[in-house]
Amino acid sequence: MSRIFVTGSTDGLGRNTAIELLDQGHELVLHARNPERARSLDDLTARGARVVVGDLSVIDQVRGIAEQANDIGRMDAIIHNAGVLHGPALLPVNVVAPYLLTTLIHRPERLVYLSSGMHKGGRSELAGTDWSGGQTNRTYSDSKLFVTAFTMFVARAYPETLCNAVDPGWVPTRMGGSAASDDLRQGHITQAWLAASTDPESQTTGEYWHHRHQQAPHPAALNRDFQNELVAQLASHTKVSPPSHP
Repeated sequence: MSRIFVTGSTDGLGRNTAIELLDQGHELVLHARNPERARSLDDLTARGARVVVGDLSVIDQVRGIAEQANDIGRMDAIIHNAGVLHGPALLPVNVVAPYLLTTLIHRPERLVYLSSGMHKGGRSELAGTDWSGGQTNRTYSDSKLFVTAFTMFVARAYPETLCNAVDPGWVPTRMGGSAASDDLRQGHITQAWLAASTDPESQTTGEYWHHRHQQAPHPAALNRDFQNELVAQLASHTKVSPPSHP
């Protein structure tokens, strides 16, 4: 049994992932933005899951989430699932929060970051990026390119940790909308598999996955200079040193 932390787990892919892993017998640590949202997890806490609370768009609250997670104990895997489509919280939630949680939570054996097929339309230009979200001049595609590049950076920085990015597909969740054409179950099985499976094929790192198949990400995500500049900007914004090999 593994202890697995899933961010953004009150609904959609995060909740489905949590249920899948609970059904497999794993210990789950879930995340809700606020106490009201946490109450939607009562059915899962009744099954033994624990919940940490905090708003991923607020740096001080992200620090609090990391402290709550560390107080529970070392995680075997973390699935950075939480995300938003647009608005001032876009970069803070989709990119800054995964950066901070990666650096502040005790290092697990496995890290999974939710990307998107839309990252291939992202712009690999970092100049002028407002990581606070004050200027909403970045798109969802940009944010997912950034988090995919960050995944590849972490895979280099933590070679002993299995670190992968997942495109869950366009599935009919609240975020994806009712017109989404992908199979809802396919939206969460890859990240659950990467987080907990003993299947030799899952023992990989530095890869980009879609429905349990490796794919090629946007070339910029694999560019080390781009990765390094991205991480340098995140470190400067958060005042937290980046992941590094001990």
